[in-house]
Amino acid sequence: MCLAIPALIRSIEGYRAEVEIGGVKRVVGLQLVPQAKIGDYVLIHTGYAISVVDEEEAQETLRLLAELAETYPDEIP
Repeated sequence: MCLAIPALIRSIEGYRAEVEIGGVKRVVGLQLVPQAKIGDYVLIHTGYAISVVDEEEAQETLRLLAELAETYPDEIP
């Protein structure tokens, strides 16, 4: 199963963007979404932005992922 997570674009330099996901910053490629701009939410998969999504959809997805994470134990035996 593959999972793409929404991230907020904080800065762009060429086809590389610094994005933030839950306070963690990463650099990702924008080759598949050259129209993306600072302030956009993009879906990130394997180091690349694969789609631009609206903020409402991104926030709902992040909320659901956080809810799912709460169901898992902090430590796996």
